[in-house]
Amino acid sequence: MSMRLASKVAAAACVAAMMTAAPTPASAEEVTRISGVGFFDVDGLCVDPEGDGADFALILTGDLEGCLYVFVEAAAFTTSGTYVETGTEIFVGADGTFETAYRFEGKYEDPINLVGEIFGRCQHVIREGSGTGVFDGVRGRIDFKDDIEAGDFPYRGSLQFTD
Repeated sequence: MSMRLASKVAAAACVAAMMTAAPTPASAEEVTRISGVGFFDVDGLCVDPEGDGADFALILTGDLEGCLYVFVEAAAFTTSGTYVETGTEIFVGADGTFETAYRFEGKYEDPINLVGEIFGRCQHVIREGSGTGVFDGVRGRIDFKDDIEAGDFPYRGSLQFTD
């Protein structure tokens, strides 16, 4: 048997073995892809149910419907002038809640006053064990990328639910 044919047979055997193997805990989880758009809550529609004094709130539409309360913990500028902010959040929907830790990075024309955004993006990692209701047992990450022209915040991500 030639080396090339032997390699192909070995690869096929590996694939067949992987297909018959028992699922690992990671593959036994349900993964849900999500997307939507967030907006600043300029009309005060989001009322922090716990009165924790969120720094601001976003209204989320799409696959996540509800309010995202943001608690800024640290903010700084890099040497290149990029604004970096970190903190925590609580998402409150009609059927459940979860918490995240987030990191935002943005570039501004007037960085001191955060005016004239050039770009902005953030990552929100869901804190394991923080989910309630339909989000009980959820893990995952949600990414936002600011749409400067529209003035909103499209998001996408994946949620993993354990059995």
